[in-house]
Amino acid sequence: MSTEPDAGPTGATLSYRRILEREMENALKEIDRPTKGLFLSGFSAGLNLSFGALFMAMVLTFSGGFGSDLTRQFALAGVSSIPFLFVMIGQTELFTAHTTMAILPLADGRSTPAEVGRLWSVVYASNLVGCAAFVGLIAAIAEPMGIAEPSSFGTLAGALVEHPWWVIFLSGVIAGWLMGMATWLSAASRDTIGRLVFVVLVTAAIGFGPFHHCILGTTEVLSAMVLVGDVSVGTFGSFLAFTTLGNVVGGSVFVGLLNYGHVALAGESQDVDFAAERNE
Repeated sequence: MSTEPDAGPTGATLSYRRILEREMENALKEIDRPTKGLFLSGFSAGLNLSFGALFMAMVLTFSGGFGSDLTRQFALAGVSSIPFLFVMIGQTELFTAHTTMAILPLADGRSTPAEVGRLWSVVYASNLVGCAAFVGLIAAIAEPMGIAEPSSFGTLAGALVEHPWWVIFLSGVIAGWLMGMATWLSAASRDTIGRLVFVVLVTAAIGFGPFHHCILGTTEVLSAMVLVGDVSVGTFGSFLAFTTLGNVVGGSVFVGLLNYGHVALAGESQDVDFAAERNE
């Protein structure tokens, strides 16, 4: 996912029309990318984001216990946000970012449902393959090195799968909404420091919940399946289906379509700042 900053004063943000245009331009570039390139980038994103599951398991393993649930959740939120930086600043393809980005040119008539479907399916599949590959790495080194106890992955997975389907779906909506906001706010910032702050603050909220994120959660749940064996295939499938659906609704509706609506359908003429920025 590309969110290259424009030149401008440090800390400044773009006009709302320029943010929308930037997001649509980025989405169209990704839609036009060859399938092999998309897949490799998505595979990389799945691998990189999976560090979040390992980091959280390491915190649970090395902490020796927390004084309160609040302290534990702050610690998990902090380490889980780091891999989102790997992905978003590194500009690799993450499915929950494209649920927001790709819906914009579709709503504007600049892409087709088939094109968006291809982008989503390739990125989603490659993200999951990356997660599965990282789980293999975790299984090979985590326990032998003593850096993550199998029970820690069971704890992480239990917080995700031990809910009714409608709770998982609604939690997924919130996670997708937050991920869409991270993407939108990252595009609004002109400088790297601003993007770092936006990504850390917003994605940390996902880990603090913990809200259901279909890619990061896949690594957590698959790790528990492999190392602990207390999660069934059916439970994993139900988790993944309702989490993914929630993420799509949260990112595409509550961020993508609403932001498109208030900017593009407001009936206002293009503002001066946007025109000036387009001529830079």
